[in-house]
Amino acid sequence: MAESIISPGVFQRENDISFVQPAPRVAGAAFIGPTVKGPIEIPTIVTSYNNYLRIFGDTFISASTSYEYLTSLAVKNYFSQGGQTALITRVANTATNYTTATNTWISASVVTGSQPFTLTTLGRGAMYNNATSSNHPLLGGNTYQNSDGSLVSGSADNLRWELSNINPTLGTFTVSIRQGDDNTNNKTILETFNNVSLDPNSDNYIASVIGDQVQAFATDDTSYYLNTTGSYPNRSNYIRVSSVNTRTINYLANDGITVNVDSNGVSYSGSLPIAQSGSFYNATGMIANGANYFGNINVTNTQGLVGSDYTNAIRLLSNKDDYQFNVIAAPGLTYANTPTQLDSIVSLAETRGDCIAVVDLVNYNSALSGVTAKATSLNTSYGASYWPWVQMRSATGRNEWCPASVVIPGVYAFTDAAAAPWFAPAGLVRGGIPGVIQTERKLSKTDRDTLYAGKVNPIATFPGTGISITGQKTLQSKASALNRVNVRRLLIELKKFIGDQARTLIFEQNTITTRNKFLATVNPYLESVVQRQGLYAGRVIMNDTNNTADVVDRNQLVGQIYIQPAKTIEFVVLDFVIEPTGVTFG
Repeated sequence: MAESIISPGVFQRENDISFVQPAPRVAGAAFIGPTVKGPIEIPTIVTSYNNYLRIFGDTFISASTSYEYLTSLAVKNYFSQGGQTALITRVANTATNYTTATNTWISASVVTGSQPFTLTTLGRGAMYNNATSSNHPLLGGNTYQNSDGSLVSGSADNLRWELSNINPTLGTFTVSIRQGDDNTNNKTILETFNNVSLDPNSDNYIASVIGDQVQAFATDDTSYYLNTTGSYPNRSNYIRVSSVNTRTINYLANDGITVNVDSNGVSYSGSLPIAQSGSFYNATGMIANGANYFGNINVTNTQGLVGSDYTNAIRLLSNKDDYQFNVIAAPGLTYANTPTQLDSIVSLAETRGDCIAVVDLVNYNSALSGVTAKATSLNTSYGASYWPWVQMRSATGRNEWCPASVVIPGVYAFTDAAAAPWFAPAGLVRGGIPGVIQTERKLSKTDRDTLYAGKVNPIATFPGTGISITGQKTLQSKASALNRVNVRRLLIELKKFIGDQARTLIFEQNTITTRNKFLATVNPYLESVVQRQGLYAGRVIMNDTNNTADVVDRNQLVGQIYIQPAKTIEFVVLDFVIEPTGVTFG
């Protein structure tokens, strides 16, 4: 109800503008593909390769042979080349039911019959199982644990939990998540949450500290998104609190000392867990044996998957507001095998307008004519293709054949770190590919000419200089500035910065002051790009000439950005002129 202002005085009112809009997940590169473990169809940011390993893993056993997914190799190469962040979306065989794992029994100090709370893994798959019973070892179910505290089925890819530092006075305790292959004397602690409480009125309530949300792919007509249930965002990379069964509401009495009791007169301290450790069980979903990997990928089997398994992940990443990245790749998909999915990825890049797609055209051991034939099917400046396949050392210790999309995002990352996105990710300075043992085929000058004329960037081998990229064309057929990767990536960078500045103008007054504020930010930025060799020149027009009275009355603000992209040197012509004796060089 409004307060009446009649007599003089000071009247204080509250205006709450503290709502915080969730920030989008920002990464340099987005990778779509199968992984050993981790959440499925949940785009997840990783900030290092070690971070990736702990969440998604690297090697696995199939038909008694160790393998590594192309996703892992691509992420490893990306971070080794200077990548800072990556967005990983795990895909899995949709015909297999992948579920999460639940903790083994958690015992309370006094209250029996129910667990104080339950934990569930965020990752899905039987990989997380390292227990065969839901009983805690203290209750006799210790068949899954050795005498040294190690787990019979423990591995670097699964998890275990530990509760410690129980404080009955304050009603708090510590939850630690450990790696599944450790033991009592050599613990590998992945995460620790200190001083958590079962009191929902406490700031350190266990569900709010760790998180309790479940996310799943959902669709609403043509909109694709993650449906979220649960009250608290997940702060753990590995687990969530799936239920709190004994809440200790207002654990301490008003005096801040006395511990309250529940409706049965039992002290809340009896609901606290005892110091203990345990494991996870009951997850389903196994990596199928007999899949085709690396150079054996074909139209019916790519790393145990088919093209349609990628559909939901591609749809999710079309949401520009939630996920931001400047390059996207799906190592394992080729245009020869899965044109529908790669068309979708290219369409995603075109619709978003802020990334470029790296497209693999053919399978291993394909003819050069087949490569250029596939390239003619695509016409976009938001995609680029590279050939031939390259051989790399896998974490299994074997040398394996990989498509170019495994290494190209790393070359882009190196270019960004060493120069800027508008420099060509090619040549001996920035186009070298560390970690590549050899290419599938050593390209001759004629081969490189054929590929480049066909919009395919050659990966060439030169004696004494190693393996490098010798092209930077996009898949655009029209001859314009945008048929070069560096120009497309320049536009992506400019549009992102200028677009971010323009968003701050929405709902501001359409006045000269507002326009000048925008120009005062954008013009110096364009000048800085000129100084950093991205542009020859650039200017912005935002005045009365393009913001007439009619435009203003339609609640619009129009700006025109004119740029002259800097061109790269791709052809060096040196004329050697032989002069007769006696000619003087002046």
